[in-house]
Amino acid sequence: MKVYFHIDLDAFFASVEQLDNPSYRGKPVVVGGLPGDRRAVVSTASYEARKYGIHSAMPLSHAVQLCPNAIFVRGRYRRYQELSDQIMSIFSGYSPDVTQISIDEAFLDMTGTERLFGRSEEVALRIKQEVRNKTGLTVSVGIACTMYVAKIASGLNKPDGLTIVKEGDETSFMLALELDKVWGVGGKTLRRLRESGLFTTADIYSKSEALLRTMFGESMGSFLYQAVRGNPGMIFGGEARNHSISAERTYDFDLTDRYAIDTALMELSMNVLYRMHREQVKSRTLALKIRYEDFTTVSVQETEDFSISNTDDMFDRCKKLFDKKYESGRGIRLLGISCDKVFSKDIPEQKGLFESGNEKKAKIEEMIYKMQDKNPEIKIRKARLIQGENP
Repeated sequence: MKVYFHIDLDAFFASVEQLDNPSYRGKPVVVGGLPGDRRAVVSTASYEARKYGIHSAMPLSHAVQLCPNAIFVRGRYRRYQELSDQIMSIFSGYSPDVTQISIDEAFLDMTGTERLFGRSEEVALRIKQEVRNKTGLTVSVGIACTMYVAKIASGLNKPDGLTIVKEGDETSFMLALELDKVWGVGGKTLRRLRESGLFTTADIYSKSEALLRTMFGESMGSFLYQAVRGNPGMIFGGEARNHSISAERTYDFDLTDRYAIDTALMELSMNVLYRMHREQVKSRTLALKIRYEDFTTVSVQETEDFSISNTDDMFDRCKKLFDKKYESGRGIRLLGISCDKVFSKDIPEQKGLFESGNEKKAKIEEMIYKMQDKNPEIKIRKARLIQGENP
């Protein structure tokens, strides 16, 4: 029997701001920019801010209208990465197979570890307590025999939650869910389901896969059929298991605005490049994954002659891949990037005839990373993530 833990860092960016600034605790905090920052978008909202309807990927100007008295801050991504690394290290002490999906979530394959660590519930409580003791932050844990059910379970009792779905209970668990709690069902799909007379997970369960494909298309129809049965075949983070460093993020609402999409790509680029720095590796191969609102997933990959050298270089490559693959006008539920076939920075590479601006940026960025590793209080961030301006 497989046993998966899915662990979410609760409202991570906003929680870090509340941790570091005690006066923010218990108040609505919005990470993404300051009122007046042009074209800025919400990155994360605290649970207090979410009560006002504020969510990630929302234009910051709209968040200001919803809650003008909220505390608005610009992101401190090196600080977030520092705490993320610390928490992922804690996870590694409990499982040899940790798949980090993004800066604020991971799967732990706990199969066969019961004799070593004890029952799943005991281990989850121990992990939660260790994270709280060492970082001051809370995490929510979902436990199940499939990755998909574990992921849904972790989100049901936030913050600081623990939800366990026992083996054999996956279908009954899914059939007890409200439709808007089914991971992968966005607003547009929810409307289509209701327009088609499907109001519960049980309604979907009663339909054949062939009928669902006819009603909603091949990808979404098959997904819905499998989802209400616990989706045993879905594997998250496959890229991270294949000598790659990857990050992905699922958005609460569909991304359609190009500036919001580019900001999301920049966040992912910073996440992946910083982890590559920490592991002292580099890569020439970049892959991009796009999941649309109907659960259709497309990917594109490209290998260039020279390694990715800095955040701007990775961001530019991401945008080129995105432009090649994106179907204009479609809402995006998930974005992911992966640097594949990574290799040690110690392995020499043939240089171009002339030193490029990217190489100069890489040297500066490397110095900044080393300074921040020694002194996390140093705060240097990308212009796009500070002011809502193009870098």
